[in-house]
Amino acid sequence: MRQRVEQARQIQLKRFAQAKIVCNAQMSHAMIKSYCKLTAKAQDMLGLVFEQMRLSARAYDRIVKVAQTIADLDNSEYIEDKHIAEAVQYRNNFNLQEKI
Repeated sequence: MRQRVEQARQIQLKRFAQAKIVCNAQMSHAMIKSYCKLTAKAQDMLGLVFEQMRLSARAYDRIVKVAQTIADLDNSEYIEDKHIAEAVQYRNNFNLQEKI
């Protein structure tokens, strides 16, 4: 696990080499739009989550930041639907798989 975390941190440092931040948690909304690449399935899932849970824009940002970190730990270039699902579960123990 330690190796995966260190690898994820290196991914983030490389991603933000030109920015004034060092990790996903520090991204602004504009940075999220620029740096976070979601698959079509991930975008659909995120839309469903917001529709069903009536979340705010701030909640959107937080979920995407956590999902990006999960994707980094998974060594994935893109945020996938499974990363969104895991981030939502961490947010409030909402079991997304049963809703879909």
